[in-house]
Amino acid sequence: MTAVPSGVSIAPAAPTDVPRIHELMRGLAVYEKIEHEMVSSAADLERALFGKRPLAEALVGSLHGRAVGFALFYPTYSTFSGKPGLWLEDLFVDPAVRGAGVGRALLAALAALAVERGCGSVQWEVLDWNAPAIGFYDSLGAVPLAEWTTYKLAGEALARLAGS
Repeated sequence: MTAVPSGVSIAPAAPTDVPRIHELMRGLAVYEKIEHEMVSSAADLERALFGKRPLAEALVGSLHGRAVGFALFYPTYSTFSGKPGLWLEDLFVDPAVRGAGVGRALLAALAALAVERGCGSVQWEVLDWNAPAIGFYDSLGAVPLAEWTTYKLAGEALARLAGS
């Protein structure tokens, strides 16, 4: 297992972490230049993580006791491998503390969780302009799935198809 840098700790999210995770989510939206698309509330996040039927899980990365990053993920399943997987929906570390090892520690903890659960992979997406993240992921041994194109059905198109 990878050693966690001094001052860095990783823990499963607790309900008391929701306001800070939501604040970090807003930071991610700003970084990705899509703040106008962020309409979720802390209450939405709390329901998703800790509601009657949780939809996702999160890990919180702290530096000297202050939450500065998170990894939000949920289970997937591969019909080809016959194994579960984890989809990393969002990984974000406060830009002011990047380089301290929080992001690596979050991904190492997620990888350990995936192995513990018998998962065959952890997958995620990265914006093609996000060179620092791409370099970071490459340094970990992650490989891009260049032959795959992500599609999204949302809004009016989703409603139209659902009503057909």
